[in-house]
Amino acid sequence: MSATSATSCPLPPLLASEQEEQECSETHMSVLWYAGDFAVTYYDTEDCSVYFMPDTPDSEGLELLQKVTGEVHPKCIVTSAKQDQNIANFLTNLADSDSDKGKIEIVLFPNIDFGLEVSKQRILSRQFPFIPSHMTATEKILYLSSVIPFESPLMIRALGGLLKYLDRRRVGVELEESSTAVPVLAFRKFVLSETVNIDQDTYSVLQIFKSDIHPSVYKLSSGLKEGFSLYGILNRCRCKRGEKLLRLWLTRPTRNLTELNKRLDVIHFFLLAQNHETVLTLQDCLRNIKNVPLILKRMTLSHTKVSDWQALYKTVYSALCLRDTCRSLPHSIELFQIISRVFTDDLQYIASLISKVVDFEGSVSQNRFTVRPNVDPTIDEKKRRLMGLSDFLTEVAQKELEMLDNHIPSCCVIYIPLIGFLLSIPRLPSMVDKSDFEIEGLDFMFLSEDKLHYRSARTKELDSLLGDLHCEIRDQETLIMHQLQMKILERSEVLNSVIEYTAHLDVLLALAVMARENSYCRPRFTQRHGFHIKDGRHPLMELCAKTFVANPVNSGEATRRIKVITGPNSSGKSVYLKQVGLIIFMALIGSYVPAAEAEIGAIDGIYTRIHTRESVSVGLSTFMIDLNQVAKAVNNATERSLVLIDEFGKGTNTLDGLALLAAVLKYWINQGTQCPQVFISTNFHSLMQLELLPDTPLLEYLTMETHQDGDELVFFYQIKQGVSTVSHAANIAALAGMPAKIIERGVEVSELIRNGKAIKRIDHPSKGDQMEKCKAVVEKFLSLDLDDPNVNLEEFMHKEVLPSAASIL
Repeated sequence: MSATSATSCPLPPLLASEQEEQECSETHMSVLWYAGDFAVTYYDTEDCSVYFMPDTPDSEGLELLQKVTGEVHPKCIVTSAKQDQNIANFLTNLADSDSDKGKIEIVLFPNIDFGLEVSKQRILSRQFPFIPSHMTATEKILYLSSVIPFESPLMIRALGGLLKYLDRRRVGVELEESSTAVPVLAFRKFVLSETVNIDQDTYSVLQIFKSDIHPSVYKLSSGLKEGFSLYGILNRCRCKRGEKLLRLWLTRPTRNLTELNKRLDVIHFFLLAQNHETVLTLQDCLRNIKNVPLILKRMTLSHTKVSDWQALYKTVYSALCLRDTCRSLPHSIELFQIISRVFTDDLQYIASLISKVVDFEGSVSQNRFTVRPNVDPTIDEKKRRLMGLSDFLTEVAQKELEMLDNHIPSCCVIYIPLIGFLLSIPRLPSMVDKSDFEIEGLDFMFLSEDKLHYRSARTKELDSLLGDLHCEIRDQETLIMHQLQMKILERSEVLNSVIEYTAHLDVLLALAVMARENSYCRPRFTQRHGFHIKDGRHPLMELCAKTFVANPVNSGEATRRIKVITGPNSSGKSVYLKQVGLIIFMALIGSYVPAAEAEIGAIDGIYTRIHTRESVSVGLSTFMIDLNQVAKAVNNATERSLVLIDEFGKGTNTLDGLALLAAVLKYWINQGTQCPQVFISTNFHSLMQLELLPDTPLLEYLTMETHQDGDELVFFYQIKQGVSTVSHAANIAALAGMPAKIIERGVEVSELIRNGKAIKRIDHPSKGDQMEKCKAVVEKFLSLDLDDPNVNLEEFMHKEVLPSAASIL
């Protein structure tokens, strides 16, 4: 089949709704830690797969394990009750912490449940749907050994404990019969190597992900939707698995230059003008890739729906189309080569099997699984008899009517599944009570819609001769469906490969579409430190602004590693910092970047202090949260790290904030060429005026260009070398709509402080006014006749003296 003909593959004639069913995904993790190593296995309910991480060394602080749990977001962690204090403290802190996905449940099993031999036996004795049933015990052991690294004892013990937990909790099969096991459709390796270190604060301030409340009142309770974020604009994926993989790539930016260049090679191929038709063909095929893991899970539980068979049929034929298209593409690109190889003829076998067995038209009309003609002769014979039953029953009804009383005008013989054949007679006006329903030679069954139903000798004979045809046909078709499911599950490995590599293809196509629409460029990677970006742009801001001013980024290996950026408020300093972070981040997921040219050096982490993520549950002040973010950068950033800091120190006393900022910068300057790539924006002009930082090639001062045109401040949003000494706060306040009187007073006070002069209160009366008030009070007192008994001195003090004294003082 050629790539061209593959696009017109036969598909089910009547398709159910294209809306895929979504199930709430949960992960259940098993963790063991022993002698400086840890192992992790977890079960994902979305694809019914077990992921494993072989024995991995970690520090006493369990930083690597912390990163694994942060990426996986487990609902529950099961571990041995016999653990050392390190893992016990780690799990306690994990259980006490709050996250967006709720608290994590910690489950302790006896240590015997994690025994090595017990765990091995538990793995080998379990029935997995992807292992062919004809395999012997020895062949099964060899097969599993090729999938699971039995040489990692700690991981095997963790896997054994996880299987024990799944069977005890019956995850996903709580309502099924006790004999139904939790489905495990695949084993996959969980990789966490060469990942760039990025914390949740950085993801938030760079708007890589952003959740908004869903606008539909019907979906308020079901969660959130993706807001205006980097993930939101990059997500041009055509299938759900592609969307999930894109999110995974964004949570795991990598330092693996080989992997990054492989992704960029695919994007480059898709951007070539001569390959536009190929892109459209691939996207059309990807639209038909459905949620195969969910379908396979239902097959293991025998819960397959008609829509599942339609979706699987569409997916398999679309996968064949993708395979044939990729076989016509250059095999110098590894992804095309892999798809051409792993999309085996098993797909053709599955598609052929479904098309020969499943009667889609009949299944849709009857809302159940039905088989095509010529699949089973017994079913065909019973269906033939059922089809001719109508005329035959008419003849039987004629004979029954001849035997009935003359006052009965008509009758018919009907067939009701599970009940059998019945004689139906219209209710006569004379038939009032139940006793009136009795007819000689007939057994009364029930009354329904003014029709009396009876059993006669002939209907009993029909029951014995024909039996319950409907139920027999349904039972036999269900048996064939079960056999078909087993055949497909035995070859489910190829379906898992389809889901994995179509997701890769979908993500790279989405990134290529975004790169074409927004004129992104391919980044070049180098092992040197630093990066050089020509005409860099903010990927989100340029979509909102009518015009966006591009800016360069130049950070050397031995020079200009620390950049101090000044400029008025609203001049674009924060946008520039985020722009640098986003361009670097996009390059680290293998995407084209918004720039004319980009050369990216080695990066192992991105640290930020831009926005404060405040929360009552944290129990920390705003300034303490800022300090924690900067401390994380100071303690963890290396010469390969990128640090972005915006307005650090403004949350406390001006002098103390300035001193802290200067001390942090001095600390990094003293590291020489071992310091990270640092971008700091600040309005502490005293940092430069007081020359608090040494003159060094590592340091570069930048400012955002502006121009004062009378009272109006013009922003150019262009970065240049230099230092800004004026914040232009009054102009920014006017743009914000602040009353003119307040702005004038603010400028006046600012000038007095700058010139070292005393600040006078504008609401305080002058000495002349005070003297006049005093004279008026004295004159009133002297006018009093103290000998007059009617004069009330106490009243005079309250009404005249005390109010005047308060206003004077």
